[in-house]
Amino acid sequence: MTWDSISAWWWPYLFILLAGWLPTDVWRWIGVLIGGRVREDSDALVIVRAVATALVAGVIAQLILYPSGSLAESSVFLRIGAAAAGFFAYLSLGRRVIVGVIVAEIILIAGLVLA
Repeated sequence: MTWDSISAWWWPYLFILLAGWLPTDVWRWIGVLIGGRVREDSDALVIVRAVATALVAGVIAQLILYPSGSLAESSVFLRIGAAAAGFFAYLSLGRRVIVGVIVAEIILIAGLVLA
C-alpha cells in the first residue's frame, strides 16, 4: 500500500469500518450465536451482568466525582444530591429508569440555574 492510497478520500471511511465497526460487530454476532443457548441464571451471565453493572457504576461515579465541562462548575453536593434523588425516585416510583433519570436531571439543572 502506498502513501497515495492512504491519503485518498476513502481511506478514513475504510479505517472507521475496519477499526470501529468490525471489532464491535464480532461480539454482537457471537452474542446472537450463543445467546439462545445461555440460561438466564447461568454463572457466565451472572458474571457478565456484574461486570456490566460495575462498569456503569464506575462511569457514574466518575461523572459525579470527577466531572468535566459544565458539570465541573457545579457543586459536588449538588451532583451527589441529584443522583441520590434520582435513585430514590427510581425506587419509590415503580423502578422505572426513565423516572430516576428525569428527576436527577431536573434537580441538577435547577441547581445549575439557581446557582
